[in-house]
Amino acid sequence: MNQLDGLADDADVLFVLTTNRPDILEPALAARPGRVDLVVEMPIPDAAGRGRLIELYARGMTLDGIDLDRLVERTDGASPAYIKELLRKAALFAALAGSADKVGQQHMDDAMTELEAGGELAKRIVGFGSAGFVPPSPSVGPMRPAGFPEVRR
Repeated sequence: MNQLDGLADDADVLFVLTTNRPDILEPALAARPGRVDLVVEMPIPDAAGRGRLIELYARGMTLDGIDLDRLVERTDGASPAYIKELLRKAALFAALAGSADKVGQQHMDDAMTELEAGGELAKRIVGFGSAGFVPPSPSVGPMRPAGFPEVRR
């Protein structure tokens, strides 16, 4: 933060900050004028947008027996980053199962289950998703995986 204050007025520096969790941003970012000049909120994609994102992120994958309409419905409320991670995880599960050339419904379901729970890695590192986990302040309420605020089945 101090370095942002020390830049000369004629410095050509652009910072792009992104987050799926604006509720836990450092308050100092907005406390002083000039630190954040423009805030652009990107809305969560609608069903058509999620369908296009699935097509985009599934490029190069063979989706075998996956009900795309159901997948679009199940990802209601998901961010583009979440959809990308969902497809990446499904491809990883397919590869681990020995079918790297085809991603099936079970791989997609396994990826969705893991992401809904916060991911095994997050559980191992900080206990995310476990009964004893308490979100760090200033977050309030149950912490959901970024970009996926509500579990839908």
